[in-house]
Amino acid sequence: MPEGDTILRAARRIRPVLEGNVPDEIRTPQPRHAPDRWPQRLAGRRVTRVDPYGKHLFLRFEGGLTLHSHLRMNGAWAVYPPGARWRKSPRRAWLVVRAGEVEVVEFDGPVLELMTDSRTRFDQRLRALGPDLLADDFAPERFLRRLRADDQSRTIGDALLDQRNVAGIGNIWKTEGCWGAAVDPWRPVRDVRDEEAVAIVEHARPRMLAAARVDGFPSERDDRRVYKRAGMPCPRCGETIRARGQGDDNRITYWCPGCQR
Repeated sequence: MPEGDTILRAARRIRPVLEGNVPDEIRTPQPRHAPDRWPQRLAGRRVTRVDPYGKHLFLRFEGGLTLHSHLRMNGAWAVYPPGARWRKSPRRAWLVVRAGEVEVVEFDGPVLELMTDSRTRFDQRLRALGPDLLADDFAPERFLRRLRADDQSRTIGDALLDQRNVAGIGNIWKTEGCWGAAVDPWRPVRDVRDEEAVAIVEHARPRMLAAARVDGFPSERDDRRVYKRAGMPCPRCGETIRARGQGDDNRITYWCPGCQR
């Protein structure tokens, strides 16, 4: 699943193309959106902002309309310069926004909806989101308040994936954050000290921001320490890295039993 760094990177690529401009063309190739007439409703409207929040992306148009996207497991945003060939099949495109000869495309986005700005403010799904880990004004205190209001018997690894506690962290950065803070992801939240919980997100945040750079950060996967390294030695203590499903969704957690306590 694309995590917050992927969405922030997409927003940074889209902004120079769309922000402040009236798109020359909007297409919704996915048949389910044909009755909604988005191209007609958005025609002539300027894109005022491109806002990432956690795993969500908002294309805000003048007149109080917003396209809201969540990519779930398989979706992707792409920006194609003039003449560039799409890297995915056109049949997988849900949204195409063209400004000049540059195309912004969303592929396979299971959550794509046109909302009024007021609905984005009052929608219960969006209002429930915790603080965005990659926001400039991220405050660890807000994350801690959400975490302590959660079920304290949950494991910390499971709680970190709950976007109501902190928005933007997925399985990769949950795994890497817990390793960086030397915290066992299987420990109940009640047994994780505040400073340990903050250390997890403060380890993940700068690496996610680096991965969100547009200028060619090689890959957040290239810098992983434990994610998808089950059976290999821990780079910190040499113990064998383990893996097991965690939480209701059984997402695979990777950890070192030697130095994560």
